Amino acid sequence: MDERTGREGPTMAEDDAGPVFDGVKIGRPATGALLHAGYRSLDELPAELAELLALHGVGPKAVRLLTEAIAER
Repeated sequence: MDERTGREGPTMAEDDAGPVFDGVKIGRPATGALLHAGYRSLDELPAELAELLALHGVGPKAVRLLTEAIAER
C-alpha cells in the first residue's frame, strides 16, 4: 500500500521511474523495465546483460550503456 495515497499499486518510483538507472541514463522505458523486473542497481544485473533484451522496454542502446557503466567501475 502506498503510504502517501493510502491505495494499492505501484509507488511513485515505479510509476515514473525516470530515465536514469543507478546513475546511467538509459531512458524511462528501460529503467521502468529493470525496476519492474526487480533490479535496483548495476550490481544486481545479470552477468550476461544481453539477457535484459528480453524485457519489454530494454533495447540494445540501454544494454550498451549499462555495459559501459559496469566496465568503468
